[in-house]
Amino acid sequence: MKRGSLFLKMAVFLMGIPVLALGIYALIWLVHHPFNPDYDHILYPILIGMYVSMIPYFAALFQAFQLLNYIDKGQAFSKWSVKALKKIKICAIIISGLYVIVLPFVYLLAELDDAPGLVLIGMVPIFASIVIAVFAAVLQRLLQEAIDIKSENDLTV
Repeated sequence: MKRGSLFLKMAVFLMGIPVLALGIYALIWLVHHPFNPDYDHILYPILIGMYVSMIPYFAALFQAFQLLNYIDKGQAFSKWSVKALKKIKICAIIISGLYVIVLPFVYLLAELDDAPGLVLIGMVPIFASIVIAVFAAVLQRLLQEAIDIKSENDLTV
């Protein structure tokens, strides 16, 4: 295994640890100890959205790990790599959609608590996942074109 590949696999693994810890400890603590019990009706949809968004997040991390395994095996230019990038793109779109659904509740919470910066913080996951989806789509298309060119070259020789 190459050193760079090991570093990237560890990075993918380390990206999942804080999200898992947040889901296990911080969000559960927030449910049992809300800052203001009057905001429960707004806080719970936000927490549910955050928990549901963890599913596609970990699915995308798994696909990234699979993509690194394909690269290690010398199968970087294969249909499996294209499928992994497509699944990462779909997961990023799902995460963005979930946070778009949650954003009105963040707005209501910001209005009640008079915290306008909260809306901007709520928009960060939306834009970050859109950037990831676009990047995965570009890589997927480039990889598919490279595979097509490689197959044409194999047929002509």
